[in-house]
Amino acid sequence: MTGRPRIEEVARVAGVSRSTVSRVINGAPHVSAAARDAVHRAIARLGYSPNHAARTLAGRRANAIALVVSEPGSRVLADPFFAGVLRGVHAELAGQTQLVLMMNPSDDLVAYLSGGHVDGAIVVSLHGEDPLPQLLHDKGLPIVVGGRPLAGAVPYVDSDNFNGALEATRHLVSLGRTRIACVAGPRDMAVGRDRLSGWRRGMHGLPADLVEHADFTPQDGAKAMAALLDRAPDLDAVFVAADIMALGALKILHERGRRVPEDVAVVGFDDSVLAATAVPPLTTVRQDVERFGRTLTWRLLAELNGAEGLPPSILLPTELVHRDSA
Repeated sequence: MTGRPRIEEVARVAGVSRSTVSRVINGAPHVSAAARDAVHRAIARLGYSPNHAARTLAGRRANAIALVVSEPGSRVLADPFFAGVLRGVHAELAGQTQLVLMMNPSDDLVAYLSGGHVDGAIVVSLHGEDPLPQLLHDKGLPIVVGGRPLAGAVPYVDSDNFNGALEATRHLVSLGRTRIACVAGPRDMAVGRDRLSGWRRGMHGLPADLVEHADFTPQDGAKAMAALLDRAPDLDAVFVAADIMALGALKILHERGRRVPEDVAVVGFDDSVLAATAVPPLTTVRQDVERFGRTLTWRLLAELNGAEGLPPSILLPTELVHRDSA
């Protein structure tokens, strides 16, 4: 056998399911003595994750979970989305478990997280086919991903980005707008892809050629809006895939002398604190970010406590909030 043993190999040698191995490793109840003994023997035979296994098989827990944000700290601290997620996670933990916040993860993160320092991890803001969640999952560490991952088969919680964007675009169409642009999110994130897909579906046969991708910052939103106006001075509406980008888009529209919503209607996404304070106040798609954080935490704690029949994914609803921009 080459490389580190995987949890699937432990399950095969023990003759039990992968979930049973995970419950044994994490000291969860409701596992038969025979199954537990078989997993112990398989772990010893394969040498599976020695540090983590030694801790958990001894019945000890770190009494801590990690919140891993795959973004630089400066961005995490500036974006209200992450503050909302953190409030939700903290509220659900209710002081019963310590929270370790890790930003801009380094190469040695897998070794740290699987080395017995935490009992599980929540991973948010993944880019591309990041292997981190699957690596942790294969180490036997319970994890939940915030947002649909583009690679791997791991539990996740997401907002209904597609239908939220669809509803936003249909609203713009219902206003009689015909040149509707889109400031889309990053190409390497599922949230960017799903909101762009919702916009395309909502166009109802209208030209869907006015798209500029941007990162989730006001500066990138401004650059994208400027590029769209240069390409199509006659555009009369824009769906912006995050409120934080919409701030930059509104700035450029004001600078170019475009009235909102008279000349250009604008709809954002998130209903963050930025939406109500924008000029004009922003019509946007609401996702309950604190509920998102709480649901992530509930799902992880439920697995740590050995709950049966947990859903592999949870999709939270969104709704359109009408304000003055569209």
